[in-house]
Amino acid sequence: MPTPEERRRGVPVDSEQLGEQFEQHRAHLRAVAYRMLGSASEADDAVQESWIRLGRTDLGAVENLRAWLTTVVARVCMDMLRTRTSRREDPLDTHVPDPVVTRADLNPESDAMVADSVGLALLVVLETLEPAERLAFVLHDVFGMTFDEIAPIVDRSSVAARQLASRARRRVQKAPSADRDLHQQRRVVEAFLAAVREGDFEGLVAVLDPDIVLRADGGAHGPSRIVRGARAVASQASGFSRLGLINQIVLVNGNIGVLARRPDGEPFSVVAFTIAGGRVVEMDILANPERLRRLDLSVIER
Repeated sequence: MPTPEERRRGVPVDSEQLGEQFEQHRAHLRAVAYRMLGSASEADDAVQESWIRLGRTDLGAVENLRAWLTTVVARVCMDMLRTRTSRREDPLDTHVPDPVVTRADLNPESDAMVADSVGLALLVVLETLEPAERLAFVLHDVFGMTFDEIAPIVDRSSVAARQLASRARRRVQKAPSADRDLHQQRRVVEAFLAAVREGDFEGLVAVLDPDIVLRADGGAHGPSRIVRGARAVASQASGFSRLGLINQIVLVNGNIGVLARRPDGEPFSVVAFTIAGGRVVEMDILANPERLRRLDLSVIER
């Protein structure tokens, strides 16, 4: 950023220097956008738009580049969420946010997107919020912005912005509290896969919470549905044993999950597990072929 003296003298900003400064904030901006949108590709679009707007801005008025860019990305995301809501044809359709898939043998903190990891189950809850509620919650509770800073972005008073975040927080707090121990998660997921592979229905039921919720997003190429209850979910899972899928343990948004491939190696689904008390309480399955093809699975293939 130019110094105060340079701003007073109207010294032009070196574009290469500005680009370097922007790159220092890219991971943060992408994290904000991903939590706001639940879509990796849309998050990239929002970050790119912030770069374009930066190039059109008089930097003499920008005192804090990180804060300014965060506000811009938030505004862009708000517009995208409002557009998405207005275009949604079937509000009851099951939508699973874009998962971030990395190798299970890597430190989850090594991936920039999963830094300050956000589980897919939380993103699913965020999908149920109104755009202004989601923005207020994410910016305040996750990224520590003040309500005075958030208020102009949502076109509300500071008090109203606080109320938006409070309503969102109550919804988020209803989400199950997941076990964070990756070794424990892996034991449960491996027991789940073994029961599916062996056709052990009762063994499958045993690793599922009685009130488990399964969400499956198949897009236009398959059924999108919500299934509730251990025995109903076990019945669904048992059917996959006949497909000959190759299951790989991976990290999905920093938690143990599964990448399932067809025998020809084509991705079939990404499954995120939420585990609490040693049992699976939620499963979120992305099986939409078009969206699967857009995922970055290159790190899994190394």
